[in-house]
Amino acid sequence: MTTASGTLTTRHKYDVAIVGAGVCGAALAHVLRRYTNVGSIALVEKCSEAASVNSASWNNSQTLHFGDIETNYNLEKSRKVNRAATRVRRYLEVNDPEGELHTRYHKMVLGVGEEECQRLEQRMESHRETFPDLELIERDRIAELEPALVEGRDPEQALKALFSPDGYAVDYGKLARFFIKQAKQQDDEGSLDLYFDRKVERIEPIQGGDGGYLLKVRNEKPIQARFLVAAAGGHSLLMAKQLGYGRHLGLLSVAGSFYEAERKLNGKVYTMQVKGLPFAAPHGDPEVHEQGTTRFGPTAKPLPLLERRHYASFWDYWRTLGFGWNTMASLLRILSRPIIFRFADLNSLYEVPVLGKRLFLGKVRKIVPGLKPADIRRARGYGGVRPQIVDTRDRDLDMGEAKIEGKNARFVITPSPGASVCLQSASEDAQAIADALGGDFSFDRDRFEAELGA
Repeated sequence: MTTASGTLTTRHKYDVAIVGAGVCGAALAHVLRRYTNVGSIALVEKCSEAASVNSASWNNSQTLHFGDIETNYNLEKSRKVNRAATRVRRYLEVNDPEGELHTRYHKMVLGVGEEECQRLEQRMESHRETFPDLELIERDRIAELEPALVEGRDPEQALKALFSPDGYAVDYGKLARFFIKQAKQQDDEGSLDLYFDRKVERIEPIQGGDGGYLLKVRNEKPIQARFLVAAAGGHSLLMAKQLGYGRHLGLLSVAGSFYEAERKLNGKVYTMQVKGLPFAAPHGDPEVHEQGTTRFGPTAKPLPLLERRHYASFWDYWRTLGFGWNTMASLLRILSRPIIFRFADLNSLYEVPVLGKRLFLGKVRKIVPGLKPADIRRARGYGGVRPQIVDTRDRDLDMGEAKIEGKNARFVITPSPGASVCLQSASEDAQAIADALGGDFSFDRDRFEAELGA
């Protein structure tokens, strides 16, 4: 096996195997090396480089979500997300002082019209204690911070915003690779092995002895592990089903796309969430490494792939989804809801040349009223796939965190909201691993909280 450093190893028995080297899998490798005494870890990735799929900067909005301006989060979820995202913020403040992995901006959520402004006022009252730096600002202050939001807008139109000075754009691909680099630097005994360009084709439980799992890996000897963590997006559900877990679950893969323009915004600007829609409302974000560009989106449409632009994942998607009556009835029930049907239909039109840009421009003008068709263009090659969980028992979408627990196994499908909670998710997995392995294994929560606590 060739590791990231080019050396060879013949060891194939581990305490823990992590499948997937995106930001969640990489965060777990870092947490296990720094905060536990787990003896040996295998990090297995089917791509030749870490964070090549959903964690890549071109496949997500590069946002560190705290829950303050995300109006689809209620207070309980906002508190939970804030605590988790603060761990990532503290990590970046200590380990990335030069801003190689992240950039700070201000951020706001814009309320347009009387009804949305009233909703913002209510949110300010309910979230004030959790987010003491949050401000409710009026048109003049909005114009001072973001002139493009006011220029060309009807002066009689009600306009307010919830504003925070702490907005973070994060290159989660670079962050994942930094987690792995740091984990290897702490790896005095060579107990972290990196298997890149190695696809896990099958996982089998080991009977007898210490139990655990046998990973059949393409172009590699089988890897044996006492504890398994799959952090491979939608592929994690496929692995779980192979082992008999999560059979009542399916996936509705939603593909996001973006438009871009020469810099129009100084920070991040969100719009209010549409009631009844489970997908994010359009927003404008500065590119994390291209400060002269503003990215608008995402659009969202169902796409039967586990990975965007990787058409071979079509078959894996259908294997994950399953062909049972409950699954098909669940998808039909979800997609036939009028609000979701209209949303999916409109978002499909956004892909049509010329027409799509003009239709999407209508959405973006809620943020920047003065935008013209010539000002925006499709952000080619940007936008990934987010797996939304379908619970076939309820025949509905499960919009929360999707993490399946098995015997000495955990399957991370879509931690909510994604990369923002990667260190919190990793700490939960690390505790579960230490508890399952027993004996002298432990997770140093006190040190974790001291270094990364909210």
